[in-house]
Amino acid sequence: MPRKTLKQRTNPTDDKNNRLRKNYDDLIGVEDPDDIMLSLLEVLKETTTSPSVGKFYTFVYRPKTSNIRYDEYPLVAITELFQWGFKGINFHWGGHRQYTWNEIVGPLHVIYPEELKDAQALPFKKIRLNN
Repeated sequence: MPRKTLKQRTNPTDDKNNRLRKNYDDLIGVEDPDDIMLSLLEVLKETTTSPSVGKFYTFVYRPKTSNIRYDEYPLVAITELFQWGFKGINFHWGGHRQYTWNEIVGPLHVIYPEELKDAQALPFKKIRLNN
């Protein structure tokens, strides 16, 4: 079953203070995950290299392990922090995943709780095979 385009989806929230909402309408018709992620990174200016449990983030991820499927642009809720990285619920996968610090490219971009539904509605999931 093909994905719905942004034009076919309903707006998840009408909150005018939502950073993603301001950008959402500009993304109508854009279905390339790379273009959507670039647009998100332009509006998600608040970043961190020290995430907190229970908060939401998106970031660029490039694993070193060969022959694994991964989400290059994960949208996660952090559930556990470790010296090596963290575990979190990846909303694109629908389950827990783990991420190591060395494979995160750049900072983590903060997504506020009121923006989560908008972030989930944007088709920026990019599942790849690392070879």
